[in-house]
Amino acid sequence: MERTLVAVIHLDTMEIEARSSFKFKCVKNCGKCCMELDIPLRDEDIAAIEDLGYSAWEFVDYEKMFYRGDRFLGYALKKRPFDDACIFLDENSRCRIYPHRPRACRLYPFVLIRNGSVMEVYIRNDEFCPGINHPEGETIDQEFIREYFSEIIEEYGRKLKSSGI
Repeated sequence: MERTLVAVIHLDTMEIEARSSFKFKCVKNCGKCCMELDIPLRDEDIAAIEDLGYSAWEFVDYEKMFYRGDRFLGYALKKRPFDDACIFLDENSRCRIYPHRPRACRLYPFVLIRNGSVMEVYIRNDEFCPGINHPEGETIDQEFIREYFSEIIEEYGRKLKSSGI
């Protein structure tokens, strides 16, 4: 997976350094990421989807596992057998659980990597995603980063303060 560094977030000061001129716009009714990617599920994602009335056996692919080094991260979201798309993608290429979709879905095409008190924000250079450098896209600047990742920045900022790093 090729990726480009687009920003650095200093979690201790909440300072954001934008590092690129990329633009991004999630293209309505595209669904290509739902077909092309395997989506990792965190325990929190599974619980949120179960709260909608689904059984984990309906949407968790227990045969696909994600690791970072030797650390187990979680299982994958199931794909439909007839077209290899996410089981929650409807016939109009819209997500049926959009407000409750997994964090990996909310972040795509971005990848966040935390190193101590610094969070690096990368954009995946996936050729299938029409939203990357879309002419009508928003510039990935400080404001974009602050808005797009506010929940995650706050979460990691709290974790950082509570751990005393």
